[in-house]
Amino acid sequence: MQLIKFTHACVRLEDGARRLLIDPGVWTEPAAYEGVTDILVTHEHYDHVDFAHLESLLKSRELRVYAPAAVRDVAAAEDAPAVAAAITPVATGDAFTAGGFAVNAVGGAHAEIYDGLPGCANLGYVVEGVYHPGDSFFVPEQPVTTLLVPAGAPWFKLREALDFTRAVAPARAFPIHDRMLSPDVGYDNFDRWMGFKGDTDYARIPLGEAITL
Repeated sequence: MQLIKFTHACVRLEDGARRLLIDPGVWTEPAAYEGVTDILVTHEHYDHVDFAHLESLLKSRELRVYAPAAVRDVAAAEDAPAVAAAITPVATGDAFTAGGFAVNAVGGAHAEIYDGLPGCANLGYVVEGVYHPGDSFFVPEQPVTTLLVPAGAPWFKLREALDFTRAVAPARAFPIHDRMLSPDVGYDNFDRWMGFKGDTDYARIPLGEAITL
């Protein structure tokens, strides 16, 4: 299996003819969608799903989108009816197949930023040992070999990312959710601490490049 990193929280999994895209938001490169028919969306925020782009893609190809039910409601409200129609709602505890991969939906709630906000649904996905938590630090019961650990967001501090990584105890970890960090300072600071205290094999995947799991 190969893991390809795109901007911010978006990654693509590939294994032979199997392809699965996770959390393609407004900063995601067009190349991320190449050959993709199945997409996982953790929650409704623009940095994790680009309704306008998906609506455009659906004019020329079939897509299957798996997301919390609330994402379908937001798609309808955002004047993206084709996206809403393409969404299969999933919930915590669901096990299903997407893009040929076995997927387990875990968690359920977005991490709090302040005063209970944003208060929206957020699903993490464990895909054959690869865990994408979306905007949460939920620790799943399923074994995780590869953790995609959020690196920068208004809803957490570095200590929490380190504690989360240790609690999940993966064989390896790679950063996601890092668009809000400066590459020349923020990346280095986060990477240094994860390597020092993350208790796992940690590395950063250059944008657009793939690593074999």
